Amino acid sequence: MVNAAATTNDERRVKDRPAAEHAPSLGVANLNPFGDLHTLQHLSARLARSFRGVFEPVLRRNLRTWAEPLVVQRFADYSAERDGRLTAWLPMAMTPGDCRALAVFDGGFVIETLDLFFGGFGERPKTLPTEFSPAAEAMIVRLGQMIAGPLGNAWEPLARVAFAPAGPEASPAMLQGIDGDDAMIVTRFGIAASEDAPAFIDLVYPVAALKPFAPTLTGKVLGRSAAPEPKWRAGLTRAAMNVKFPVRSVLAEPTIPLAQLMDMKVGDVIPVSFGADVPVMVGNDRLGTGTVGTSNGKAAIRITSLHRLDEEEDQ
Repeated sequence: MVNAAATTNDERRVKDRPAAEHAPSLGVANLNPFGDLHTLQHLSARLARSFRGVFEPVLRRNLRTWAEPLVVQRFADYSAERDGRLTAWLPMAMTPGDCRALAVFDGGFVIETLDLFFGGFGERPKTLPTEFSPAAEAMIVRLGQMIAGPLGNAWEPLARVAFAPAGPEASPAMLQGIDGDDAMIVTRFGIAASEDAPAFIDLVYPVAALKPFAPTLTGKVLGRSAAPEPKWRAGLTRAAMNVKFPVRSVLAEPTIPLAQLMDMKVGDVIPVSFGADVPVMVGNDRLGTGTVGTSNGKAAIRITSLHRLDEEEDQ
């Protein structure tokens, strides 16, 4: 893990796995209906870069972060690879929609971050417990909240998806809505400090959850820049410039007692007075001030000064 001594220079998966491309064959179910997953791999690379800013304040060390190649496999095969080790399985709701991804944390990593959170040195017991304490479960949810924002930002060029953690589980058998035969896309992220052995965080997407995004997943690889298309931006600007706002001026706002108001009758006069400049309003905001006069035979107001909203906020 992050604070353990390095035993090998290989920071990749211990067990070789097939790549994320699956050629259909007779009698074998095709786990990956999307073909190559270069777009999702590019998304994972974007997310890996943002993980440094997420975990460096928690682990209090300079980190290296990276994304490993994607893997598509049955959920039963994936969970069996954990070999019964203490693992945090955190469902991550994906909205809009009712789909869920999974954030999977090694139990030792959770205990280390919990110890650091309470001012320790990131130590863990020689023998891990068989279940998480309430404080550890709260830390798991906190870790999910920390990665939810960067995860949504990484997805933004592909689709506007928001992620939110639910209640963690210590056993994959307790996860609702996931069957052992379900096809899963496993994205793994490595986190390492200096020469220490890395920690790994998995984000697991059910293939069924990503089917609504199939057109974009099978499209071209996303570029580094997600700048809007110029023609679309120009059209949006023209449309915004044609939006109409009501402009009004308040000449006077006299006040009178309630008793006088109740005694008023037709023909009574309410005196008003105003200075040389009157306020000019757009909605509930003050645009500026002006002088009352006439133009082309109609009442009009000449703008004498404009009011800046940012100046008001600075005061």
